[in-house]
Amino acid sequence: MAIKRRGVLLGGTALMLGAPAILRAQTPRPGQKINVSNGFAMHGTPKYAADAGPPDWLNPAAPKGGSVRLGARGTFDSLHPFIVKSVAAAGIGAIWDTLCWSSRDEASTEYGLVAETIEWPDDRSWVAFTLRPQAKFHDGTPITPEDVVFTFDILKTKGAPNYAFYYHDVLKAEKVGDAKVLFTFRDDTNKELPLIVGQLPVLSSKWWSTRDFEKVSLEVPLGSGAYKVESFDVGRSIIYRRAADWWARDLWMNRGRNNFDVMRYEYYRDASVQFEAFKAGEIDIRQENIARNWATAYDIPAVREGRIVKAEIPHELPTGMQCFAFNTRREMFADRRVREAIATMFDFAWTNKNLFYGLYKRNISFFGNSELASSGLPTPAELKYLEPLRGKIPDEVFTKEFKLPETDGTGNARGLARQALTLLKEAGWEVKDGKMTETKTGRKLAFEMLLQDASFERVVLPYKQNLERIGVDMSVRTVDTAQFKRRSDEFDFDMMVEGFGQSLSPGNEQRDFWGSKAAATPGSRNTIGIRDEAIDRLVETLIAAPDRESLIAVTRALDRVLLWSHFVVPNWHNNKAFVAYWNRFGRPDKSARYAPVAFDTWWIDEAKDKALQRDKK
Repeated sequence: MAIKRRGVLLGGTALMLGAPAILRAQTPRPGQKINVSNGFAMHGTPKYAADAGPPDWLNPAAPKGGSVRLGARGTFDSLHPFIVKSVAAAGIGAIWDTLCWSSRDEASTEYGLVAETIEWPDDRSWVAFTLRPQAKFHDGTPITPEDVVFTFDILKTKGAPNYAFYYHDVLKAEKVGDAKVLFTFRDDTNKELPLIVGQLPVLSSKWWSTRDFEKVSLEVPLGSGAYKVESFDVGRSIIYRRAADWWARDLWMNRGRNNFDVMRYEYYRDASVQFEAFKAGEIDIRQENIARNWATAYDIPAVREGRIVKAEIPHELPTGMQCFAFNTRREMFADRRVREAIATMFDFAWTNKNLFYGLYKRNISFFGNSELASSGLPTPAELKYLEPLRGKIPDEVFTKEFKLPETDGTGNARGLARQALTLLKEAGWEVKDGKMTETKTGRKLAFEMLLQDASFERVVLPYKQNLERIGVDMSVRTVDTAQFKRRSDEFDFDMMVEGFGQSLSPGNEQRDFWGSKAAATPGSRNTIGIRDEAIDRLVETLIAAPDRESLIAVTRALDRVLLWSHFVVPNWHNNKAFVAYWNRFGRPDKSARYAPVAFDTWWIDEAKDKALQRDKK
């Protein structure tokens, strides 16, 4: 609950020391108050007080010590994760603390981490953070308002493009006291901005002052978080060691977290090699994302004897949209009917039955597994946002429930082919000499599917065969992580596997996903290349949603327009996390509602570890 006592007066007193412009920014409008609290909730009030004990999904008595070995795919060439050019090492984010910590059992709620208190007016037109006096970097220097201002400015101007989109509505960051930073917003329409700013990692302005921020670097950066980089072998492995003197170790949200002394990431180029490494005991924990493996590949002595534990952990997180994404910058994909026809030929029922052992569900929303997902026909609340766009968005948004073509799973795709051929004929394409051909130009419909994971080949090759039935030629190319990142950043692809993760409170990141400006910005998340005024308008309306009910309605409206535009071939999801691990760990009895798989809450169980080592002999 927000504190409305002398903290407000103290904040007001501090403001008087600042410049007049800052004073005006922090002066509440008539009739509204300034709130000061240890936490901030998008809706409602935070659950935990400043002097709270650890959440019930943590074990504050968890022992510290030991090491954990984790697997990573691909390669890395940098310890600098904040620019678009680099392929950063796995786990590198653990070396920096952020202004606030995101609650794992409350939707869209944050608590001060580097910040001790959060201050904001009722209209949320600005937010101020007072830093903890004990907050410091690993070299012992204090974290200052200057560091916060530097980080915001450098990320917005020289960081990866997503930062500029994310912080678009934050006009400036300023020091307004010895330990206080003020962020002034463009206006008071985006109620999520205090949360967005709270996620800011804090970099050392002094350390970076002698370095080129835009340059890929393998120099170990100065951090402030629970772990430090101990050593690394470029592209092959990286080791982090727990900072024994970490300044935040005794804060309530950290008691029982970050228990391993050492975290080691080993890199593997191939998924099958990584899996074999896990079975051989070279990796301790594996989150499985290949259904075939989960269904069949764990029938091994280590599992049957209990030395490896298989856990299926339910979650309530939005599943987002994993998909095959069209690059609509390509002329052949400009027509919605062509995209729909190509998407129609993906036989999910057969794929799920024969490749996934029935473990997955089809994605039918960009905000699946949440109340944000659209369904049926638009409600009156959604029509409020859709009606002004009539004629600028697909007509089906108003008249039809979005459904994907279905089959009986036998592999008989004749029904899919009929639908696809009808759509292509309407779009000006026909089969000539066995090839799908544009009637006006004679151009053949052929494109490349870009992959970075060879395990996807078994999924897309049957899809390729289905497309061949209607004369469409889809080649398949698998490249390494670095090449995939370069090509996706430069939008140099026809179709690729893509994922658009979502939260329970979508906001500024939607500009980066779907905004017209992002479509022209290399390295943005608008890989699809969407340039649509109606979608831009829905995104801005979503960001400015005044309350939860409005946010839900406009998000569902946006979901409908995205779905009916057929920008992607929807893939699949699972509302359980598949986790396998060698039986040497302790886990909290309860999982956090919105972070059910959180390895930073695990610890080495000495008795289990000794028993496991004894059994391996």
